[in-house]
Amino acid sequence: MVSNPAPKNKTVAAAADDDVMVSLYQAQKKIYPRSVTGLFAKWRWFFVFATQIFFYGMPWLQWGERQAMLFDLETRRFYILGLVLYPQDVIYLAAILIISAMLLFLFTAVAGRQWCGYACPQTVYTEIYLWIERRIEGDRSARMRLDAAPMSATKFSRKALKQIVWIAFGLWTGFTFVGYFTPIRELAGHVLSWTLGPWEIFWIFFYGFATYGNAGYMREQVCKYMCPYARFQSAMFDKDTLIVTYDAKRGEPRGARSRKADHKALGLGDCINCTLCVQVCPTGIDIRNGLQYECISCAACIDVCDDVMDKVGYPRGLIRYSTEHALEEGWGGRQILRHVLRPRVLLYSAILAAVTLALIASLFLRTPFKVDIVRDRASLARIVDGNQIENVYRIQIMNATERPQTFTLSAEGLPGLELVTDKAVTIDGAQSLWVPVRLQLPYGAVAKGSHEIHINVSAPDIGQVREKSVFMVPR
Repeated sequence: MVSNPAPKNKTVAAAADDDVMVSLYQAQKKIYPRSVTGLFAKWRWFFVFATQIFFYGMPWLQWGERQAMLFDLETRRFYILGLVLYPQDVIYLAAILIISAMLLFLFTAVAGRQWCGYACPQTVYTEIYLWIERRIEGDRSARMRLDAAPMSATKFSRKALKQIVWIAFGLWTGFTFVGYFTPIRELAGHVLSWTLGPWEIFWIFFYGFATYGNAGYMREQVCKYMCPYARFQSAMFDKDTLIVTYDAKRGEPRGARSRKADHKALGLGDCINCTLCVQVCPTGIDIRNGLQYECISCAACIDVCDDVMDKVGYPRGLIRYSTEHALEEGWGGRQILRHVLRPRVLLYSAILAAVTLALIASLFLRTPFKVDIVRDRASLARIVDGNQIENVYRIQIMNATERPQTFTLSAEGLPGLELVTDKAVTIDGAQSLWVPVRLQLPYGAVAKGSHEIHINVSAPDIGQVREKSVFMVPR
């Protein structure tokens, strides 16, 4: 007997009719950070000015007859104040990067993400772009009304003016960035005369566009989705790390109340639920929900909350810098400081001190010139007049000082070994020169094969470099 499939089909059809398309995509909600004043806001602007004075001012600073900081890729010279470095000095760059990383690890273990909140370029340029936006469009409520309003002459003019200032600032930033790699005074002349090279044009616009896009539009999205630091910071946090915290014991239950009302009698905590801490947050989080990876420790919520506490007559510190242990145990500032020197902090400090001391010692003891020896492979060894065996070398001498130096050459390692080319050469400051060198040895003085020798290059007052090579005796 064949069963009737109709009921089953009806069930399937009914289930299909009940299917609902659920979108897992949520459009990014624009954040309108409210302006805030206070102690930590002043510190944030201090770091904005300090970092930008250094960035925009350093390329214009002269050191003698050259730019104080210049990474000249064309000539492969790197000038940092009184130092002249060559690509062979990449070890110093590696040491600086290690020191920077260890400083970041150490600071994060002690004080959390305050680098992000005060000195990170993304934070600094976002603050600058927000300041421009506030001056043209107004504060939070004014910007929200302007964006919600239909297009008008006023709206168009303000939006256009904002874009012009943003783009101009971004291009200025890109120009300054390129000025670290091309002498900025020459670069300014090329800009005024419209004679920029293709690579200069590319990098000015690329870096300018990156500044404009990241600080003008992406803002908190860079911190939340692109920055890797937010992802691995948890590995450096512990319960004694200083973070921005909300004192839930004191603040809950939150709720609105009259200024004259006794909130304790109403069963309310100190939090009046004004949401200003959310409105000033540049990443749009609610700090009252606890520690979140989006928090950059900028302390804007602390400033605005302290201001609210002053107005309602409650003690400051409902939102404050503290640690998880301090909140749990009710510690004060002195007890927090006592728990700073813990194993992780001591380990980071020891590594940082070791690398820093090694770098300083290496810079202090370095010989301010370098020598590279290249054998002439076209003629490894030959017999010349006078029954002499001759080897030819090319020696590159790099003068890392900024004044002319006279270098003396000599060779040793074999009996009768003689340098028959010029034994002295003068090289200008911060220049390099390839010097052909011929070494001769009486035939039969040593056995056939390769023999280790040393070529010495010395200069008065700055030191001597001894490089190893080989002398070939033909079989």
